[in-house]
Amino acid sequence: MKKLLLLLVMATLMAFVAACGTDEEAPEENTGAETEETETEEAETEETALEGEVNIDGSGTVYPLMSALAEEYQTSVQEGVVVPVSRAGTSAGFQKFLVDGGTDFNNASRQIKEEEQAIADDLGIEVKEFKVALDGLTFVIHPENDWATELTDEQLISIFKHDGGVTKWSDLDPSFPDEEIKPMGPNENHGTYEFFYEKILEKEDLVDSVNLQQEYSNLVNLVAEDVNGIAFFGFGYYVNNQDKLKAVNVDFGEGPVEPSLETIGEDAAYAPFTRPVFTYLNVNSAKERPEVLDYALYVVNNVNEFAGETGFAPLPEEELQSYVEFLEGLK
Repeated sequence: MKKLLLLLVMATLMAFVAACGTDEEAPEENTGAETEETETEEAETEETALEGEVNIDGSGTVYPLMSALAEEYQTSVQEGVVVPVSRAGTSAGFQKFLVDGGTDFNNASRQIKEEEQAIADDLGIEVKEFKVALDGLTFVIHPENDWATELTDEQLISIFKHDGGVTKWSDLDPSFPDEEIKPMGPNENHGTYEFFYEKILEKEDLVDSVNLQQEYSNLVNLVAEDVNGIAFFGFGYYVNNQDKLKAVNVDFGEGPVEPSLETIGEDAAYAPFTRPVFTYLNVNSAKERPEVLDYALYVVNNVNEFAGETGFAPLPEEELQSYVEFLEGLK
């Protein structure tokens, strides 16, 4: 009887303890959905957050456009990726691009040459050309020059051509000052020089007195300090220095045309002095390093948004979309 009572008491105590345990706040049940969602978010973050460096050099003309894209990408898209942009010039840039371990992109204000492509082939470097914008070759003069504000394309060519027969402003027009013209431009490292020499001068020698410079900023300052100076470079550099310079309106035969985003274009009024500008991608780098491919996609998806504000006319969207499809195929 005592044993029976003892068993009853123990049973009662165990029931009481169990009941007390159920009164405590039970932990929330984990269905697995929240864990799965968190893991997915973490995986996506790891997939999109990149690190590394994308190296770019080349054209001084294209520099403002690519520099603006790189700055936005580093600060707003991939903070872990560094994108330094230099401006050695198109030709000098290709020399840095077409070597083992060279730059990832080369900006160019002309197309790659056959001999440069041959170097790439010998090195096993796959190169992809992307047009990034349209640029207008712009002639600039001193703000106080009020006589040469409108010139024909032939007059401009005669100023820079070796046998153009022009050394003074009065050689262009007797009403112009009898002062020596100071022609200037970018040197042979730049695609702008090559475009001017090959397309505008049709490979005729430049006048002996031309002052060729490596830095566009030097050209801006030289013209801004000399009322008889005249120089040529991309429209973007003029746009960014309108407080120091005046652009020459060019008459191609149907009246003077002011270089502008509206007139620059393959079929627009300033077309004779319009050219595409490029960036060239080392496809090997894009295949091996996700940060290079990601930046390439960013450029072709966003370049038109930056073109106008840096002095370039945008490209047709369908042309850019073809570049997107090519890059997506590298994934």
